[in-house]
This record gives sequence, C-alpha cells and structure tokens, in this order.
Amino acid sequence: MKDILLFVSILFSSCIHSQTVDSTSIADTESIDKLASNTFESTRLINGHTVETLGKRVLEFRVEHRFGDIAGTGGGLQNMFGFDNSVDIRIALEYGITDKIMIGFGRSKGNGNPYRSLVDGLVKYRFLDQKKGGSPFSIAALGTMSFSYMTASTDQYAVNHFPETTHRLAYTTQINIARKFHERFSAALMPTLVHQNYVAADNQNTIFTLGGGARIGITHTMAILVEYYHCMTPSNIRLNNKNSLAVAVEFKTFGHNFTMYLANATGLGETQFITNTTSDWLKGQFRFGFAIGRIFEY
Repeated sequence: MKDILLFVSILFSSCIHSQTVDSTSIADTESIDKLASNTFESTRLINGHTVETLGKRVLEFRVEHRFGDIAGTGGGLQNMFGFDNSVDIRIALEYGITDKIMIGFGRSKGNGNPYRSLVDGLVKYRFLDQKKGGSPFSIAALGTMSFSYMTASTDQYAVNHFPETTHRLAYTTQINIARKFHERFSAALMPTLVHQNYVAADNQNTIFTLGGGARIGITHTMAILVEYYHCMTPSNIRLNNKNSLAVAVEFKTFGHNFTMYLANATGLGETQFITNTTSDWLKGQFRFGFAIGRIFEY
C-alpha cells in the first residue's frame, strides 16, 4: 500500500511539474509575441510615424503644438524662450479600419515656410510583424498627402504663387522598418520619398531621405525618444534647408499618449518637416513642442 501511495505521489508531482513547464513555455511564447507587437507606444515617434497602427474601430484625436525658437536671435527672454510664438498647430482624427490599416485626416496652421493653411490625409498599412521564429522586423507602408489652401502670392516667382491648383499638393511615401530588441528598447529606419508638385527653380521636386529613430524605456510609462531624418539630396540643391533632428520624453497613460520634445523643424507632417526645415540647432534655432493623442474604442 505504501508503494502504491508513493507511486501516485511521484506521478502527481510529475504531472504538476510538466504542466508548470508547459504553462511557462506558453507564457514565454506569448510574452515574446506581445513584446514584438508593441514595437512603439504610439503611431508617432516625434515628428514622423512609427510602424504602429491603430486597432480596428479605434479612433484617435490628436493635438500637436509647436512654439518658437528657444534661443538665438528669434528666442530668448523677450519671447519667453519661444512660448510667445506658435509656429505651427495641428488637430487631427485618425481611425483604425482593421488592426493593420489606419487612415487619418488633419488640419494644420502651417509655418509659412513657405506654406500655411494645410489639410492633410494619410493611409498606413502594417503588413509584416516581428515574431519569434518568423520575421525579425515589423514593416509598415505609409502614404501621406498635404494641400495648402492659403491665398496665393502675387509674386509670380514665389513658391506659393500656385499657378495651378495641383501646385498646392505634396506627397510622401515611406517604408517603416522597426525592431524591438528589448522590452525597453526599439529602433526603426524610415526610408522616405517626398514629392512637391511646385518648387523653386533651384530646388527639385522629389527628395529622398533616410530617417532613423529609437525609443528607450525608462519606466513602464515613460521613455526617451530620438528621431533624425537625413536628406540625400545635395545641400546646394536644397538651398539652406537643414536635416530634421528631435529628442523627446514620452508619457503613456490609460487612453492617452503625451510627448514633449525639442526639435529644429517648424512644420508638422512629413511633407513639411523633411523638406522645409531651415532652423539650425547650433544657432539655438530649436523649439519646444508637445503632442497629445486620446484613444476612443468602439
């Protein structure tokens, strides 16, 4: 009888151990897959997009605000380090059609360099997910368009003269490639093509740029973000345009994503900050800005 009880005890212990191992294995696999699915915490990094899309039937209301120069000739104490000036504001609604496809529509003030009164639209499709035993990257395709309805300049040589309605349009095509290396570290490359229908005579319509960015988690709700876009077009063609560089602190709360940043770009949206940034960090021409995203699920 003792031998039987001993055998039953050993068998029962083995079953429990087996179930524990299997459960742990399943949990590990689910954790890894979940880790890869949340490469970034928002559809945006700082100026540009991330690989993330909104979930199906998820609506996001976004507000973005950018102030004037903190330092340099346009900043300082007299302008309260840029807070007296608002160089650009954007309000937008974005929606997840499926878990992989999202669309968006927004309106921005425009920084007047050289455009103002902008409306924009976007479509993003995340077609590949990072997964253990599968793809090492997550990849999304992004397409954006902006249209300026500002009053045309009377100067026929100005970029914002707009001889035709189609001259008011600009487009962006981007492939966003990202990888989550660790629970608190993600990085991305964003090869991007920007096309403006109407540019200055010594500029060019189509510009290729390579973007890069990273997210470094500090806590479960706070992270440091870095983003840089390097235009491959020679500087002598791009006049005095500068490459866009931004650093930020991100806060994630239930239903909200809040980002505070410093950036040299004045415009909002890929058709603006990639091709129309003229501010130089080394001259104090960088500014404070913030972005707030509020999620509504239906």
